[in-house]
Amino acid sequence: MSSVRDKANGRIAALKSLLCVGLDSDPEKIPSLFLKYESPVLEFNRAVIRATSDVAIAYKLNTAFYEARGIAGFCDMEKTLSSIPDACMTIADAKRADIGNTSTMYARAFFDHWSFDALTVAPYMGFDSLEPFFAYEEKLLFVLCLTSNKGSLDFEEQLMEDGRPLYRSVLGKVASWSRNNNGGIVVGATKSGLLADIRREAPGLFLLIPGVGAQGGSLEDTVRLGVDANRQSALINVSRSLIYPAGTFSGIDDYEQAVAAEAKKIYNVMKDNI
Repeated sequence: MSSVRDKANGRIAALKSLLCVGLDSDPEKIPSLFLKYESPVLEFNRAVIRATSDVAIAYKLNTAFYEARGIAGFCDMEKTLSSIPDACMTIADAKRADIGNTSTMYARAFFDHWSFDALTVAPYMGFDSLEPFFAYEEKLLFVLCLTSNKGSLDFEEQLMEDGRPLYRSVLGKVASWSRNNNGGIVVGATKSGLLADIRREAPGLFLLIPGVGAQGGSLEDTVRLGVDANRQSALINVSRSLIYPAGTFSGIDDYEQAVAAEAKKIYNVMKDNI
């Protein structure tokens, strides 16, 4: 069993939480009180981590929000990683995949250089593009399967010759590619009507489920339908609705209290439905 998977499931069992905090940290959206710092995004991320680490299983960094700012963004990403408690899973939401030698370099970047626990990848180019990632048997790979955006209709939900939608082929392939149980998939919470079938077809995969909160997915349904037979092996990502709470804040402590209160609400729903 992947050591990262074991770590995450151990924390899920202990906390009765599935919360993955999405650090999609946009300098144009963070509260102005952070702008006085030399590295506003880093201080913002650290505040979010402090406010949520008692109920979070994982933190997902959408790398686009860091890459867009060049070297400064990469520095913030690296320092944010070092601020996340060791007990929590770290996910690079980078959606990488390319020909084998390029994927090998991507894998080294995210697993060796930055030491993320998990990575999101795209299946479109097939197994040879993902094999370098799956070779890291102690990590976790979340393969895009059925996403929450409207564009999922363009490819993911198109029917193949055998009458199955494309995402079901991806589901089967990931299950066969998984090594040491290091395979996972990304399934949007807005597709909760299909989540039970997906979990039934892939009982051994780890699910990363975005789309709750700002995108409108049902938290209760996602918790109930996403977990495996042990009530584990699923993460529900919440980003904007958690890290950008409504209101104005007198200081960082005030902001952290608002984030902590929102995280507690989410956690209570998870705890009651696991």
